Amino acid sequence: MTIHEDAVERYFAAWNATTPEDLAKAVASAFTEDGTYTDPLGEAKGHDAVVAAIAGAHQQFPGFAFELTGTPDAHHNLVRFTWDLVSTADGSAPAAGFDVITLADDGRITSVAGFLDRLPGA
Repeated sequence: MTIHEDAVERYFAAWNATTPEDLAKAVASAFTEDGTYTDPLGEAKGHDAVVAAIAGAHQQFPGFAFELTGTPDAHHNLVRFTWDLVSTADGSAPAAGFDVITLADDGRITSVAGFLDRLPGA
């Protein structure tokens, strides 16, 4: 597994963590201490803020999981990939987007720029 693939795997583990303890551990594993997450709906900086952003998504979309679609594209310390937000009950995918992550030398994420391609009701 490359550093890029590992980073994407840890990123999805954070987004799909199901308990507060697992979420905190996954974010610490995936992000640097001052890592940032930015998308059209908000910004977060640092582990606590990223945990809160992910927990907010779980509250808004209970019973959904983020799934990688396609193959990540990477060079240097950058990775871009697409994802769907998929219902674990019926397989529907009301949201989709793509993210670009920047990696630190240790392979953890220093920043995420998220783009939303599809949103419910949009």
